[in-house]
Amino acid sequence: MAPEVLVAIAIAFAVVTGSNDGGALIAPGLRVPALSVPVSLGILTLAVVAFPLLISTVVADTMLNSIVTADADGTTALAIGFIASVAVAAVLTWMSLPTSLTLAVIGGIAGSGLGMGLTVGWGSVLRVLAIGMAAPVVGALLALLGAWAWRSFRNATYLSTVRWTHMTAFGAQCIAYGANDGQKMLVLFLAAGVVASDGPAEGTTLDWWAYPVIAVAFAVGTALGLPRAARSVGNGILSTRATHAVTAEFAAATAVLGSAAVGAPVSMTQSVAGGLLGAGVHESYLRVRWRVVRNLATAWVITLPASFGAAALAGVVVGALTG
Repeated sequence: MAPEVLVAIAIAFAVVTGSNDGGALIAPGLRVPALSVPVSLGILTLAVVAFPLLISTVVADTMLNSIVTADADGTTALAIGFIASVAVAAVLTWMSLPTSLTLAVIGGIAGSGLGMGLTVGWGSVLRVLAIGMAAPVVGALLALLGAWAWRSFRNATYLSTVRWTHMTAFGAQCIAYGANDGQKMLVLFLAAGVVASDGPAEGTTLDWWAYPVIAVAFAVGTALGLPRAARSVGNGILSTRATHAVTAEFAAATAVLGSAAVGAPVSMTQSVAGGLLGAGVHESYLRVRWRVVRNLATAWVITLPASFGAAALAGVVVGALTG
């Protein structure tokens, strides 16, 4: 597949990622009078490009190399997988079932690889899925612990504590996203570089122009998706208060940074949702809107097999046409 086509798909995917993920990361903090939306968006966008630029692209490298081989056919499979993931996420969003793009991408790449008759790294797929399934559970447990810790701060400086804690937690969450989930936006840019250079995938780096392009596309998508995210995640799981938001942010950041340390992509939106659930359950299970939780869980369960099936079918068609 031509590198220009891969770049075009990558830009569209970055916009969709901002709409799906960026809004979900900012939405819980809207209840905290500390960071304005433009400032929050700026911090998040900076983290998305700064971490892979300055520190590591290990999660993007995992997605590029470990499921299918990043050769000529492999890059085509990657493109099909990303397109299928966007299509599935769009349908589920239209059905008011916001989902995890990370699950969709993993399923899409594996499905397209299978459909095209390529060797699929099933061990890597299962490892990523196992860690991904654990992330929201870990987020919920960490949020329960964090919610208990808040009791010691209920004094005269409570509001001030909430504000600076939110700024710290949101910053940690942004770093975690840049270190892990946000790196899925880099994969097709890296694949385009592999095709353009006609060299090995190992050691491939992004061209300088890719970073501002990713930043702009992600920021635009986040601005577009924030209102929906505020309804579904920010205030859908429970009537979110400031302490709920901060607790969920810290819990999600911890869970996702742990996954980044082992190079496994994991959904930040799932971790944030788990954190909000844990914060709500800590007060009372009656505070949680279980219908919304059920809808989110349904979307997560549907996402991977749906993207896998759609991408596998597309892979069969493409394989037949090019074979």
